[in-house]
Amino acid sequence: MHVVIARCTVDYDGRLTAHLPEAVRLLMVKADGCVAVHADGGAYKPLNWMNAPNTLTIDEAGGKAGNAAADQHATAQIWHVRSPKGEHLTITVHEVLAEMDHEMGIDPGLVKDGVEAHLQELLAADPTSIYKGLRLVRREFPTDIGPVDLLCRDTDGGAVAIEVKRRGDIDGVEQLTRYLDFLNRDPMLRPVRGVFVAQEIKPQARVLATDRGIGCVVVDYDELRGIESDEMKLF
Repeated sequence: MHVVIARCTVDYDGRLTAHLPEAVRLLMVKADGCVAVHADGGAYKPLNWMNAPNTLTIDEAGGKAGNAAADQHATAQIWHVRSPKGEHLTITVHEVLAEMDHEMGIDPGLVKDGVEAHLQELLAADPTSIYKGLRLVRREFPTDIGPVDLLCRDTDGGAVAIEVKRRGDIDGVEQLTRYLDFLNRDPMLRPVRGVFVAQEIKPQARVLATDRGIGCVVVDYDELRGIESDEMKLF
């Protein structure tokens, strides 16, 4: 991981054009080649980014990093990030305030709590407990923004992305929405529909999911494990 805090301007040219005026920002270059530009605010989403694979070249522009007082518009470096699709991200660094490199090693990924992880495992073993005719393509289907819990195919061969939660709230629906937006860019998969599966789904989450065309399924953890539930039932 290469991390730089710098006063910079950023220009993107690709599917559209975008410009970030001069400001102090956090620049991140990850081990896989992903480049991200962050502001000091917001939970996770960068202001601009380029996913791997891409090529990063840095031109020394002749200015002196860390000496912006002498020339407010001096340029220390120009970063060129190019993707195979023809996208071009240009980061003009006017002043480097801090810089570091750190080898972070292989990340083990998100470890879910026991119940949620086991729930996902049980549903992967029998996707028909969600919908009749579903068949599993892959558990933890990888994407550039994180793994989809289950990717399945329905009886018509259509792709179905499934997000599994112990308790379903709005954050889970938002997460699945991001996965669907990403997966539906893949011509080999689209159209991809989403299903939100949980032991319980909050009313607000169900309303949001329905509005976005996402199905909701409530499952019984004990029933999936073959244990008779203690809850009273009419039938």
